[in-house]
Amino acid sequence: MDMTAQKSPGALLIIDQQQGIRRLDKPRNNPGAETHMAALLAQWRKAGWPLVHIRHISREPNSVFAPGQSGALFQPEFTPLDHEQVLEKNVPDAFINSGLEHWLRVRGIDALVIVGVASENSVEATARSAGNLGFTTRVVTDACYTFAKADFAGRPRSAEEVHDMAMANLQGEYAQVLLADELLAIWPTP
Repeated sequence: MDMTAQKSPGALLIIDQQQGIRRLDKPRNNPGAETHMAALLAQWRKAGWPLVHIRHISREPNSVFAPGQSGALFQPEFTPLDHEQVLEKNVPDAFINSGLEHWLRVRGIDALVIVGVASENSVEATARSAGNLGFTTRVVTDACYTFAKADFAGRPRSAEEVHDMAMANLQGEYAQVLLADELLAIWPTP
């Protein structure tokens, strides 16, 4: 499908930009990710395009995203406006038990732009489902980030390696992976 033939890039999904994520004391990648997310959020708001704030509410009482504590709150720069859609999830995939697919389908939205955290977790899980459900899916690589972790064999992997593998897993099969500037160049503010 010719991307420029669409009137908008679709709904922007901002995943897990909550206060608790800032408490993780691990090396991360993409230090400018929040700046890119904020630019995209501003673009969507200015254009009046659909957007959804996805919030993780953990079932684990000791999680940084446990309900009723400050970690579950949105970061100030990503606080939804009163008229913006907020959906909660309890697992990495934002489509599971959240009503997201229904919200998109009843509005005739067939394309998504996904940003947020963590690249190999909620971003990848959500993008895989979006692609499998037939949505035209774009993941903005420099508006996503993650943290260093060990691989299955116990080898330490940098945050950049973890992020790059998540983007490689998505590219082509589930989503188009692109940079924020590339996306904004295709869809300038109307």
